[in-house]
Amino acid sequence: MSVIDLFNFDKQFSKPIIGTDEAGRGPAAGGVYAAAVYFDKITDGLIKDLEVLNDSKKLTPKKRESIYDVILNNTLNKIVCVEVEEIEKINILNSSLKAMNIACSSIAAEINNPLILVDGNKLIKNFTHPQQYIIKGDSKSASIAAASILAKVSRDRYMLKLHEEFPMYNWAKNAGYLTKEHIDAIDKYGLTKYHRPSFLRKHFEQAKQLSLI
Repeated sequence: MSVIDLFNFDKQFSKPIIGTDEAGRGPAAGGVYAAAVYFDKITDGLIKDLEVLNDSKKLTPKKRESIYDVILNNTLNKIVCVEVEEIEKINILNSSLKAMNIACSSIAAEINNPLILVDGNKLIKNFTHPQQYIIKGDSKSASIAAASILAKVSRDRYMLKLHEEFPMYNWAKNAGYLTKEHIDAIDKYGLTKYHRPSFLRKHFEQAKQLSLI
């Protein structure tokens, strides 16, 4: 879909649209990010600047970075991270939805009667505003696609910082996903405070091996 198609998808609802998406549900290290985006003013220039807008997973890191600031500076937006400690308490799905809830609530408070479009097949829990989930919404809706970019780029930058603290896991490359290199490093060095132990229990025969460093 073209960027115009993405914006037209949002227009069909005839309401102010806030799109939300998350990044980092699958990795075994680092927090989960969610972003919410509302395009308050759509101009021809903005559409041109966002001509590569799409699902963040379909874009190269360079293309994601190229439009990150455009989105950040031309929308109402909020980016939220729920850290590992919370993920371990309430699980990754609830953590993702909590991050979306916080991000969307922040923006919705500034907009009259918005509709929240949620990427995926789950609605946000304990949320007071009208919402609708959109399966594969990050490749259909401009607002969701923009949120996916903000969440993904923000999380990648966050993992680069964690990489500086624990370079042996190569999070700069794997972003916390369980690549063979990452698993080998876990076997050699153990877990850090940034790992999600619940994601790794199957890898270890005994819980006592989940030592933190």
